[in-house]
Amino acid sequence: MTKTRVRHLLPALLLALTAVASSAQAQKGGDASGVWLTETGDSKVRLSRCGSGLCGTIVSTSGKGIDENNPNPSLRTRSVVGMQIVNATTPTADGYEGTLYNPKDGKTYAGSLKVTGPSTIEVAGCVMSVFCKRQTWKRVN
Repeated sequence: MTKTRVRHLLPALLLALTAVASSAQAQKGGDASGVWLTETGDSKVRLSRCGSGLCGTIVSTSGKGIDENNPNPSLRTRSVVGMQIVNATTPTADGYEGTLYNPKDGKTYAGSLKVTGPSTIEVAGCVMSVFCKRQTWKRVN
């Protein structure tokens, strides 16, 4: 095959691969945009598209709802409602990767989101990419 033919086929191949990946994501449960109840049931998070991935903002929480464990003392009195805690902007073969902020301990973790069904997603936060805690969130809407 000549270099010219390869250059002409490459964009078509990339487009086809993107379509296959999108189709696979749709089969796994579709778009993760919407409001999700955390596994503990004490917070709701709205996931929405941001760039090529997903971002999540707390829309409601039980208890004080204050970011009291934030490492920055000047932020410890702010409300967690309206706070972006999910920044998963890197698509992967089975979901998205990025960072997750946990207001309960004030730490940001390497994280991932994976659609596991039409009304469930798996959210994982990891330390050193080895020690991970996973939760299953359920769709509210």
